[in-house]
Amino acid sequence: MQSEKFAEFLGVFVDVARENSFSGAGRRRGRTPSSTGRQIDALEAYLDTPLFLRSTRHLTLTDAGETLLIRARQILDSLVDVQQELASLKGDVTGVLRVACYPTFGKRYVLPVMGVLARQYPELSLDLDLTERLADPVAERLDVVIRIGEMADSTLISSRIALQTRVLCASPTYLAQAGMPETRADIASHRLIDKLHGADLLGWGNIIGHPARGQVAMPMFGCDDFEAMRQAAVEGMGIAYLPDWVVGHDIKQGVLRQLFPEWSAQPQASTGIYALRALRHPPARVTVFLDALREFIGSPPIWRPD
Repeated sequence: MQSEKFAEFLGVFVDVARENSFSGAGRRRGRTPSSTGRQIDALEAYLDTPLFLRSTRHLTLTDAGETLLIRARQILDSLVDVQQELASLKGDVTGVLRVACYPTFGKRYVLPVMGVLARQYPELSLDLDLTERLADPVAERLDVVIRIGEMADSTLISSRIALQTRVLCASPTYLAQAGMPETRADIASHRLIDKLHGADLLGWGNIIGHPARGQVAMPMFGCDDFEAMRQAAVEGMGIAYLPDWVVGHDIKQGVLRQLFPEWSAQPQASTGIYALRALRHPPARVTVFLDALREFIGSPPIWRPD
């Protein structure tokens, strides 16, 4: 086997293992099943070991095949990385841009930017992982992970792209029915909108204090999604304490009314929104994405209620 063909044959082998068939791998590569089978035969002959156990209905990896599959994926990933790093030296915006972030933030701010990049750079592919979990740029081979909050010490490279401020707000309808709280202490007697899962995730304890043991907690609407919590506030279900990038536009439009803006001016109500990456010298696709995202968000951010 010619050495320059080895990477190609490894790619065919990975496709066959993924599809569990020669025909499936052939469809991915635009080849016939017999052509794909001959390439696997050639790879097995070159390595002098069988990689698949074949039957009329099943295709199963041998122990050697299982070992090679792990290594082959690493080799092919490394080749892609090298190609993209070399392309970035020329300033070419190519490859696959992989980004992970919170669902609401991604839909509102990342997707519009990706739409611009897709039109501007036809050879760029885009993956967006909308997730609440803390994605790992290294383990998951992500170009950028957007996180909100103070960053723990890490080998990752972080850059702040915007500032998030938590704001208290409620709909005019709710305030007309329940009354306007005159002090922050009065909020404890209102219905509150909170995030499910986790201890005081939205920081209500900082505003109204923690109820004493045995004291009945205030009525709440709990939800796991920022967009749904925003909608609950718009529907008049209670007072929300949400990031300004979620409710800022509604406050500017008068759909929601901000309460105690002086509280949001305090340092504890604000935190950074960061872009994390593993590479100190990122590919050109990462640089253009972060530049476009900062431009889209603006300074001050477009979501600022004031």
